[in-house]
Amino acid sequence: MTLSSDNLIGGARVTGAGTPWHAVAATSGAAIEPAFVSATAEQAKRACQLAEEAFDAYRETALTARAEFLEAIARNILDLGDDLVTRCMEETGLPRPRIEGERGRTVGQLRMFADVVRRGSFLGARIDPAQPERKPLPRPDLRLRQVAVGPVVVFGASNFPLAFSVAGGDTASALAAGCPVIVKAHPAHPGTSALVGGAIQRAVAECGLPAGVFALLFDDGIAIGQQLAADPRVAAIGFTGSRRGGTALMRTAAERAVPISVYAEMSSINPVVLFPAALASRGAEIGRAFIASLTLGSGQFCTNPGLVLAVDGPGLDAFLAAAAEALPGVAAATMLTPGIHKAYCVGVAALEANPAVTRVAQGQPGSAHQGQPALFATTGAAFLSDNRLADEVFGAASLVVRCADAAELHAVLAALEGQLTAALHMDEADHGQARALLPLLERRVGRILVNGFGTGVEVGHAMVHGGPYPATSDGRTTSVGSLAIDRFLRPVSYQDLPDALLPAALVEANPLGVPRSVDGGPAGV
Repeated sequence: MTLSSDNLIGGARVTGAGTPWHAVAATSGAAIEPAFVSATAEQAKRACQLAEEAFDAYRETALTARAEFLEAIARNILDLGDDLVTRCMEETGLPRPRIEGERGRTVGQLRMFADVVRRGSFLGARIDPAQPERKPLPRPDLRLRQVAVGPVVVFGASNFPLAFSVAGGDTASALAAGCPVIVKAHPAHPGTSALVGGAIQRAVAECGLPAGVFALLFDDGIAIGQQLAADPRVAAIGFTGSRRGGTALMRTAAERAVPISVYAEMSSINPVVLFPAALASRGAEIGRAFIASLTLGSGQFCTNPGLVLAVDGPGLDAFLAAAAEALPGVAAATMLTPGIHKAYCVGVAALEANPAVTRVAQGQPGSAHQGQPALFATTGAAFLSDNRLADEVFGAASLVVRCADAAELHAVLAALEGQLTAALHMDEADHGQARALLPLLERRVGRILVNGFGTGVEVGHAMVHGGPYPATSDGRTTSVGSLAIDRFLRPVSYQDLPDALLPAALVEANPLGVPRSVDGGPAGV
């Protein structure tokens, strides 16, 4: 399959301008053909203009047509076959099973949102029928539905080249909501982005949708991304990446004449709490499972377990002994980009240099592009006195905090910033202590899980992949699961509109057959 390096705007391929740049092979650092050229400011404006022009038509497409569009994208991605897998492996250094699994997740997300759209419950239709005889004042006829917010800009993620990138969860949920999408491809995997972007562009044409429904722009810097965030036609932003990148976009969005929402997933160290009874009965088993989670994908997951908390004692010693025995057998793994590898090495070096921190174990050393896993330990008192110990080290490194007692463990949790996940390892005898921590954890994290680790994120209807700042910019939302569609919707109420003027979802006869709540009752058709 021929890979085009052009930007995708308005159903056409458009060559950028400026100095050509290349993707870099993660394993060797060598340049990969073809050369890419960044989009121009005028091309970015054109993409926003076309998205705005497409918006009103696209947001009112029939629900079945929109669902079929999402399914067409999924089919077209699968039709890319091994070309997509091999290019993605070359650009990211990720192994084939991981890429194939991520492709399956990407396709699954699109199909899940197609099902959400068909059902129509995302519209949130509500009806309060008129009560003209009500005293002392009559009640008007009130009807409400959720409508798409407008064109959305999505920034591709470095660590998930498929599931959180061009056709990932942000794009799928925005398109499902009825929003045109402009994707700023991540410069670490432009070839992968180009292939997937082409699949979406073909689906737009196959489904007869306005060409401005989708655009893909390339840039190896930040200029185009900042321009998109500032464009007055853009109504919301989806971002997965660093805290520095996310907060920069938030500032730009807040300083606009009309500020917009930025849904940014930024940083998290995902505390793991080990309770005494669980440690006493299976501390070594938990230690081995922890190392498997820590080193999965070279630790390059936003839900990687970067912090372990437990009350000091023999059970924690057994956990650490098993972890220290398992980690040296783990090979170093290629990291996604030279920049990520460098930042990981800096973070590990900072822990090594901290006098309050001891190294528990290391994995096998690797090449210049590979991250060597590392496990460290400190005390609860030291952690509370040095906020640098709570910094995220993106990769297969974690810090175990030996707490003097349950009160100190509670204090450490209370000192943490917002997180994506908290994992609790417990037996039945630990339920009382766990119950005491739950109110605090609910204030700190988006997902609480038991006897597992956060590195598996199920794509479903009850999943939350989000959390209080700085895990995400808006802890009221999720970027994974069907609830993600709510980020790109807003409510509109219609008072006393004639039936002939109402949107189809609110017409008295309910021709769409969507669930509707009447007078506050349960939604029904």
